[in-house]
Amino acid sequence: MIRTVDLVKSFGENEVLKGINTEFYAGKPNLIIGLSGAGKTVLLKLLIGLFEPTSGSVFYGDTDIFDLNAKQLRAIRMNVGMLFQGNALFDSMTVGENIRFPMDMFTRKTAKEKLMRVDECLEMVNLDGVNDRFPSEVSGGMQKRVGIARALVLEPDYFFCDEPNSGLDPQTSILVDELICDLTNTHNITTVINTHDMNSVMGIGDNILLLKNGQVSWRGDKSQVLESDNETLEDFIFASPFLRRLREDALKLRHLDD
Repeated sequence: MIRTVDLVKSFGENEVLKGINTEFYAGKPNLIIGLSGAGKTVLLKLLIGLFEPTSGSVFYGDTDIFDLNAKQLRAIRMNVGMLFQGNALFDSMTVGENIRFPMDMFTRKTAKEKLMRVDECLEMVNLDGVNDRFPSEVSGGMQKRVGIARALVLEPDYFFCDEPNSGLDPQTSILVDELICDLTNTHNITTVINTHDMNSVMGIGDNILLLKNGQVSWRGDKSQVLESDNETLEDFIFASPFLRRLREDALKLRHLDD
């Protein structure tokens, strides 16, 4: 589990985060949502330790990562997987080499052990047998799954995803969401997802954090979204007239059942 306590981040006189107190649970997809400028990306970078807070703490379990020295923080980061918005795959490397890269950098595994782990990870994301292809030779959805495999190759306890569905068609987005959710549940990973995708919110939002102007405006799960009377959530989730009508119809049906 990851926990933040009174987390504040300012850039000069601009206070981007204004005292965030929240928790991100293991075994669940934890979603951070909000309009552009709400502070989502800054929060994600603080959680990873790429930014230092102006004040406050980020706890991995019982450890405040900002109390650690460089060597201790590196050990924490070894236990973190990251899926970048643009996948960040190396074009000059094959799929297998991309997935193997973190093991080359951070482990002393033998070549045979690395190959076995690459195959395991490709099987996890349903991409058996594409080891020798280059990223340019596979689809955008497959590239995303390669990114997931690389992020999980070191078997991390923490997994961060920045807009995992960016650039994907709706059907592929759903498949990626389901894959991330299944891996999170199966391996009891603390997964944190920064997203604008409402399908993700309603599909895998087991723990949703809504930010507005650097503060927590709402927190709940996908089952509570339709019933919420939080105006910021309504404006964000139901900006589409179709979704607003869908919510109104769902509430009418619920009232009839009552």
